[in-house]
Amino acid sequence: MKRDDDFVTIEEVLLADARTDVLVAGANEKPASDAAAQPAATGTPTGEPGKSSGRRSLATALSGPDQALRIVGYSAGATTVGIMLLVGLFLAVRAGDALRVAGPSFLVEQAWSPETQKFGMAAILFGTFSIALVAMVISVPLALGTALLISEIVPPKVRQFLVTMVDLMAAVPSVVFGLWGAFFLQAAIIPVSQWISTYLAFIPIFRVDDASGNTLTEPAAFTGSAFIAGIVVAFMVVPTQTSVMREAFSQAPPGEREGAFALGSTRWGMIKAVVLPFGRGGMIGGTMLGLGRALGETIAVYMIISPVFTINWEVLKTGTNSVSALIALRYGESSEFGLSALMAAGLVLFLITLVINFTASSIVARSRSGAETS
Repeated sequence: MKRDDDFVTIEEVLLADARTDVLVAGANEKPASDAAAQPAATGTPTGEPGKSSGRRSLATALSGPDQALRIVGYSAGATTVGIMLLVGLFLAVRAGDALRVAGPSFLVEQAWSPETQKFGMAAILFGTFSIALVAMVISVPLALGTALLISEIVPPKVRQFLVTMVDLMAAVPSVVFGLWGAFFLQAAIIPVSQWISTYLAFIPIFRVDDASGNTLTEPAAFTGSAFIAGIVVAFMVVPTQTSVMREAFSQAPPGEREGAFALGSTRWGMIKAVVLPFGRGGMIGGTMLGLGRALGETIAVYMIISPVFTINWEVLKTGTNSVSALIALRYGESSEFGLSALMAAGLVLFLITLVINFTASSIVARSRSGAETS
């Protein structure tokens, strides 16, 4: 570096450091003191063949392990995307016959009778979303409260135990939840359903009526409902939602937490002003990931619901359906055309869950809610 100059160029700094790998374009370059090299130093080509253009660049040479890691990473990503596309292509090809016969009515028809070529997804999709909606209404508050408890309230020793228990809950097989829902929860929740239908009957979705409009009160009218199936699914998706929300809350900047306390905030005030705004993306993403899981749940729903192929607006009443439960119920006994219709239903569910999960992943990945805290 020059003694008499206050500023030096980056090229001079790099040339002064013998340990820095600097690649100089051209085979020969004249010293900087040579007046002929001044055009090159400013990046202006000399116009003479074989002369250096003076442009310098830093090159990062990947080592063997780095190159192998990059190849493995790209291969794994391409394989995952390729498998997903192949699954969608397989469903589309196998569903082609049914979609050609059903046409646009496939999305609005309620009945499901491929043998008579009268089938559609209206009632099945309605039941799928009604179960998922009940699950979200129950699971989101539970997941939010659990995530805040783990990340903000309990001491570190208890926190690790609770994290382990939530993760273990996510590992419980769905058939276990189905058995628990069918043989224990259903009998225990019927009195709750009866109470809701009695005192909240002014809300249409909580009414339980027969075809003549008469109110039903016997226990048999409340079994196998979307409400019971939704409760079971809610407990299945709570661990996923809790994990995503807890991770988002734990990333809240410590400086902002301490600043809130320094200004006299209570713990709840700090959570409301710092943690919740920062974790907004995690809350939305966790909710949507749970929704994707709820829409695709099969065995537990199949073991609880009483399948019907009509739109049932009364979530407490016996009878609902879902796409995954329909496929599990009809797969073994369907004809070739019936299988094509089931593939069409699976294609619809595949596209819906794909859009929901992709949206949720994008929200979680791009979330920078901490910038919105005040």
